[in-house]
Amino acid sequence: MKRTILLTMFLWGICASLQAQEIDGVSVRNVTMGRNGAYMAVDMDVDLSALEVDGNRAVLLTPRIANGADTLSLASIGIYGRRRYLYYIRNGAGMLSGEGEMTYRASLKPDDLAYRTIVPYAEWMNGASLLLDRKDYGCCHTLLAEQHGRLGGYAEPAVYVPEIVFVRPAAEAVKSRSLSGSAFIDFPVNKTVIYPEYRRNTVELGKIDATIDSVRLDADVTITGVWLKGYASPESPYSHNRDLAIGRTEALKNHIQQLYRFAEGVISTDYEPEDWAGLRRYVEASNLTHREEILALIASDMEPDAKEAKIRRTYPEEYRFLLQNCYPALRHTDYRIDYTIRSFSDVEEIRRLIRTQPQKLSLNEFFLAARSCDPGSEEFASIFETAVRMYPDDPTANLNAANTALERGDLKRAEGYLSKAGSSSEAVYARGVLAALNGDRESARGHFVRAAGAGIVEAQRALQQLDAMEGR
Repeated sequence: MKRTILLTMFLWGICASLQAQEIDGVSVRNVTMGRNGAYMAVDMDVDLSALEVDGNRAVLLTPRIANGADTLSLASIGIYGRRRYLYYIRNGAGMLSGEGEMTYRASLKPDDLAYRTIVPYAEWMNGASLLLDRKDYGCCHTLLAEQHGRLGGYAEPAVYVPEIVFVRPAAEAVKSRSLSGSAFIDFPVNKTVIYPEYRRNTVELGKIDATIDSVRLDADVTITGVWLKGYASPESPYSHNRDLAIGRTEALKNHIQQLYRFAEGVISTDYEPEDWAGLRRYVEASNLTHREEILALIASDMEPDAKEAKIRRTYPEEYRFLLQNCYPALRHTDYRIDYTIRSFSDVEEIRRLIRTQPQKLSLNEFFLAARSCDPGSEEFASIFETAVRMYPDDPTANLNAANTALERGDLKRAEGYLSKAGSSSEAVYARGVLAALNGDRESARGHFVRAAGAGIVEAQRALQQLDAMEGR
């Protein structure tokens, strides 16, 4: 329910400024004041039915927008007694407020007047009050009395402005990395000697050589280990397959050592006599008629030779298919090249590597480069985006990438990164920022309370923003 406060008349020279919707016979209803793009619109219904104006008097009603020293008078409403009205008309003196005034003779004034005006919006109008001034005039423009009432005000809707908290990743004492793969070296039946030209051996050996060369020829890289693990397929006796796996892995080790002359201990080997795990994966992905039964046999605790023999006897058609299409791939060697990368501290060098060889950089080095850029710039965001591509499962990389997305207003991308950002207090805070920007203040408040309790000062300020927006 709207409140109406009556104002008493003051003598000339005394001003009153109160919350009011009625000023001595003039009442105002349905007041709205709102921004529409570049303009401010003011609407109200003015009830003049109780306003009496003597013949030699005039009343000027002027709405006004005011904020501190800034003020803008809107179009006035002039009500003139008979003699005052005729005076202004006959003498061509213009009305009291000049051009744009809504002028009425007292005897012909409307009881209800729909007032509407639009003016250009100015920044100072945010937080301004809408006032109504009444001035009573006598002869010769003499000001007899003056009143001021406040009809309402305008304030831009409170908008949440986030503070983004980036996290510096821990520096790596040693930047250890590895490259891995599988090679399918063909050996003649029951042989453990490598023939480089035999079948596809040139291609398969080349895969290992290319992996080693990709790091060996880089001045920033030091190879620390070459690991080899050989596998055989299950169709021969287990003991024989064990000897083949050991001998063939040792043959590959000797081949690599002859090519690269690594220091003693750099190359290490392991073996798996029969690759039952690889067979299981193949059958799981197949549509073999007795797929489930074969999988049950593979998973059983039978001895390997007995297990393989039962599959061969019980499901001969499927066995022949596996022997031809799966078993060759089970005779392979897995390899891994372990290496270290030197550290980088020169920011310009790091920024160059981000463009050319980002895989050489640690997350801390990415952060050093980002810190040298203008926050919020395209390069700043690009660095964190590149970092998360290099470390897609790292919580800190995902958190910082989420923060750049929040800065750009890309809330969907930020949500995706935050799903992998872990449970640190900074991640909790970032999820609060996302919720606040999505308009979910309840969820945002919960995240901010948790983060503030963990010592994130930005979360405490965010809570203060939410309180202000909710009028707490």
